Amino acid sequence: MYGYSIFMNRDLNEKDYLYIDKMTNHGFKGIFTSMHIPEDEASLYKKRLIDLGTAAKKNHLKLMVDISGQALEKAGFSIDRVEELQELGVTGLRMDYHISNETIAQVSQKMTVSLNASTIRQEDIDELKEYKANFNQLEAWHNYYPRPETGLSRESFLRKNEFLKRNSFKVMAFIPGDDSLRHPLYEGLPTLEAHRYQHPLSSLLDMESLNIDHIYVGDGGLKARTAWQINQYLQEGELVLQATQATNDFAKVLGEHENRQDDARDVIRSAQARFNEISEINPENTIERKKGSITIDNCEYGRYMGEIQITKRNLPADKKVNVVGNIIKEDLELISFIGPGQKFKIEKEKNND
Repeated sequence: MYGYSIFMNRDLNEKDYLYIDKMTNHGFKGIFTSMHIPEDEASLYKKRLIDLGTAAKKNHLKLMVDISGQALEKAGFSIDRVEELQELGVTGLRMDYHISNETIAQVSQKMTVSLNASTIRQEDIDELKEYKANFNQLEAWHNYYPRPETGLSRESFLRKNEFLKRNSFKVMAFIPGDDSLRHPLYEGLPTLEAHRYQHPLSSLLDMESLNIDHIYVGDGGLKARTAWQINQYLQEGELVLQATQATNDFAKVLGEHENRQDDARDVIRSAQARFNEISEINPENTIERKKGSITIDNCEYGRYMGEIQITKRNLPADKKVNVVGNIIKEDLELISFIGPGQKFKIEKEKNND
């Protein structure tokens, strides 16, 4: 499942409701929020949770609420009365180490409970079993890390997830957004440090490759272009890459393609391009092919004339290969996820952020 974050440090506004509608249409099914409540704002957080829960119910979304310490009680709720929260639209609670395993087990009989993935120990699992926890409603959620250099390493992430999966937990992790970054650092909210400044779709695809069950955008927003790219992937299974023009033949490469099943080491090969009916292609702009170069084989390549490729790495100039365009810098990371048979689309760069 895919989700995103809505923070309750202010009242929901029209922009927030539009964002929820947009993300729902893009295929996202869950919202994450946090109740870390300043002493003087308890009543405000109660109203905000009611408003967010109403929006989640309207859009048939899961709503996971991170609670710490006495957060629920401050806002006028109780962990002993989770039915009230369910009525509001809350479908799950993320609980920290201040809450006993006995209480966690009791709540798991009524709703989804997510635990801190990094701190779950075998002793906790054994104790939860003793208290008859409903493991079908227990999930392991990783944190996001606002400060640069504090996100998890890939190695420790994989080790922990292996342990969690072995114990039948569904695992959730965060990827960074690229709009409305979280104050006060504005440095992204990833689980993995390697994802901090990456394209959000690249991070999402990486998490999928690691068999993560739930992937949520940590930050408060996505740029319009990014949201559209994610939508195309989730709804159509297609990776959309934007590119700049280098020659007049650029128009020949625009549109939908599919990488060949026999995936080449150095280039992405459009499966059908060479078999399209085309006119003579003369040598032009036969320059060095940097990573992300979009090329067409010219007449010097004989029967390969018309083959369309995207380079996966820097390659030398070839008099038989014309460079007709270049994938924009922001989308270069996506190239590595175009595997055998993967659909992709090349579009002319737009100013739509």
